[in-house]
Amino acid sequence: MTPRLTSPFKTAPEGIKAMMALETVLEAGGLEHSLRELVKLRASQINGCAYCIHMHVKDALAAGETGMRLHMLPAWRESPLYSPRERAALAWTESLTLLAQTGAPDADYALIQAEFTEAEQVNLTLLIGSINVWNRLQVGFRAVHPVASGDVAA
Repeated sequence: MTPRLTSPFKTAPEGIKAMMALETVLEAGGLEHSLRELVKLRASQINGCAYCIHMHVKDALAAGETGMRLHMLPAWRESPLYSPRERAALAWTESLTLLAQTGAPDADYALIQAEFTEAEQVNLTLLIGSINVWNRLQVGFRAVHPVASGDVAA
């Protein structure tokens, strides 16, 4: 894969600075770190963003997330490994990431209403919007994730 831009971060620093400010607000917004990483990873999987998948798997593992929960994430609906709160967030993530297909159904909104305060609902929605923007930057400009020597099959 050949990157389309050397660095979107250097090309448009003010936009990136605004995105980073949003990330800072979301980190302090009351949603637990593990939930934020699951949401970011699930949206990145849906969007096929290898760069973001790499980053969020690495971040989640470093924060103590289990490998099995990360492996099972695409099948979260069929797995007992996720709490009701996580399930609600993942359903909302899928609904908003696939908005053109889903229309953000009332059933998915009812799930987050049951598990999240109104402020958390807004922060969760901003988080989902934010990771979708990052995915579009990385996929659109063909960012290549780092590769460690042990990551490549022989």
